[in-house]
This record gives sequence, structure tokens and C-alpha cells, in this order.
Amino acid sequence: MNFTCSAYLNTEIYFSISSIMKYLIAVVLMAISFSSSAQRARDLGIEIGVMKPGALNSITDVPGVLVGHKTLIEGENIRTGVTAILAHDGNIFQEKVPAAIYIGNGFGKLAGISQVKELGNLETPIILTNTLSVPMGIQGTVKYTLNLEGNENVRSVNAVVGETNDGGLNDIRGMHVKDSDVIEAIENAKSGMVEEGNVGAGTGTIAFGFKGGIGTSSRLLPATLGGYTVGVLVQTNFGGVLSIAGAPVGKELERYPFKNAIEKSDGSCMMVVLTDAPLDARQLERVAKRAMMGLARTGGIASNGSGDYVVAASTAKSMRIPYQTTEKLDKGDVLRNDEMSALFMATIEATEEAIINSLFAAETMTGNGRTIESLPKKQVIPILKKYGVIR
Repeated sequence: MNFTCSAYLNTEIYFSISSIMKYLIAVVLMAISFSSSAQRARDLGIEIGVMKPGALNSITDVPGVLVGHKTLIEGENIRTGVTAILAHDGNIFQEKVPAAIYIGNGFGKLAGISQVKELGNLETPIILTNTLSVPMGIQGTVKYTLNLEGNENVRSVNAVVGETNDGGLNDIRGMHVKDSDVIEAIENAKSGMVEEGNVGAGTGTIAFGFKGGIGTSSRLLPATLGGYTVGVLVQTNFGGVLSIAGAPVGKELERYPFKNAIEKSDGSCMMVVLTDAPLDARQLERVAKRAMMGLARTGGIASNGSGDYVVAASTAKSMRIPYQTTEKLDKGDVLRNDEMSALFMATIEATEEAIINSLFAAETMTGNGRTIESLPKKQVIPILKKYGVIR
């Protein structure tokens, strides 16, 4: 009887300890999982600016916006890809959107710029890739557009394709991106969370001497200022003296041009700004200019060899421009200039945070005979605490 009771108690204690151990293991695994997923600036307590982000803190917070990636990592030398941004989920050629392009520094190969500047509208997805794959970006976008239902008689397509040079980590001369990769990126585009870092067009990029990539962020204006959303997506591949929320990280790390940087300051940054605010092309160019201020706040200097471009578009349904219509006048109310300042500020903050997110999400990569380290968070976090960025 005593033996049975003792065995029963021992069994109970065993299962109790076992349950506790399982619980503790689960907690540890959750912590590890959280730690590995805490790659964005805000996950680490870094708040950039004062405006509130959208629910996803992503360009896809703008209603209807879709983003797709095609990542190419093969063998030891291929580290590149394609990123597609769609202003809405319909036939963009048939329902064009107001758009503008601003050149911060023109050392780049942005296709489609002249027609956007002339007509003030966008008629295709926005494609980002590497410098020597711009022709494939055009071809893939044109093929995709011509094959859409309703476009059977279309004979001219203005594809907008931007680039940065990922030749440091990628065999760029091999021109490994195919038009089918571009089409796949477009067709895979979706709403929801956007993958950041070493994906799509950001697979082989370098920023501030660290691994760069794709980054995104958004800002939601309060109802008193219109309740509009501004979303930004960036492809970072440029240099300067890194600053995070005002903290001189590059200076503290002694990693910047003309000091001990592992890369020159040359490079490029493609910035895409989308908003559901009803803006025309002239106003969108004003918005696009502010994205360069966001780049400057991260320490970017738009160096001689940097191609820094901003593509901005309004997704507001009231502003869409039909391809075929009998109307003689465009319709849609446009936001007054006096109401633009909040959008400017939102663009600056979202661009700054998108760039920083690209760095936090990127991971160390080896390719084309080189290794580029990711942002050294263990060194950066104490710096940010020192300057009061993280409390």
C-alpha cells in the first residue's frame, strides 16, 4: 500500500516536473522565435519619427497595393532578383494612376521615365531589379501587360523599371534575370506583410557598407488630416554615414566613406511612394522630393555614382485615368496644396524607416567571391541606447 502510494506520488511529481519543463522549453522556443523574427526597427524599440505607422507598417497598408518578389540565389555567384509593386489589383493599363518621378541623383537606368513625366501617369507595375537586367524587366512587364484580358489591341506599353547595381555580390554580367522571373514576381504579388532584406531586387545589394536589401514602412494620417495612408518601399544599395533615428551609428562604428568603410559611398537607392490621397502628378512630384529627405536622414549622401530615384503614385480610385473613355474632361477632386504638409512629413518618416528596416532585415551574404556582413546589431543597440533612441 505504501509502495503504491509512494509510486503514485513519484509519478505525480514526475509529470508535474515534466509539465514545467515542457512549459519552460516552450517559453524559450517562443523567445527564440520572437528574437529571430524581431528584425524590424520597431521590434527593437526604435521609433522613427512621430507619426503613426499603418497596421503592417508596410507599403501594402495603402489599400489595394500588392508586392511580389522573385529571388535568385544559385551556386556561388548568383545573388539577384526582381521586386514588383502594383498600385492596384486591377488592369493598371486600363485604369492608369497619377504618377511622378523625381531624380535625386541621375546615375542610373530608370526605364519609362520620360512618358511618366510627360503624361503624369503610370500604366504598369513598378519593377525593381539589377542594372543589367532592366531590359528583361521591360520585356517581362510588356509581356505581362499585353497578355491581360482587355489589352488585346494594345500596341504600346510604357514599363517603369528601376535598378541598383548588385555586382558586388552578384554575377551581374551573367544577366541571370529572365523575363519569366519578372512575370512571376508580378503574378505572385499580394497584399499583407512584405518580405524584407535579402529578397527580390534586394538580394545582392549593399548599403552603408553593410548588407542592404528591400525595406518598407508606412504612415497613417489622423482623421483630422484626411486619414490618408502613405506607404514606401525601398531597394537600398548606397552609401554615406549611417544615422538611425538621429544616432550617429556610422561615426560610432567608424564605418563610413573616407574612413574605414568596406565599400565606397557610390551605389543607388530606388524609392517607391504610394498613397491613397487624391493627388495629381504635380503634387506627387512634390511628395517624391520629400523621399530624398528621408534618405538624407539616414545619412545617405546621393554621391556622384548613386542613382537615387523616387516613383510616386496615387492609388485613389477617384483619380484613376481610364485608357478608353468618351469623356472630354478628367474627373476627381484633388487635395488642396495647403493640405499637403502632413503627406510630406509622412513620406519623409516612412522613407527613413523603410531604409533602416532594410538594414535590420538583411542577413550576412556571401556571393561572387565576397562576403558582406549584416548590420552588427550587438554593437548598434548599445549605441542607440547611448543616444536615447532605445529607452
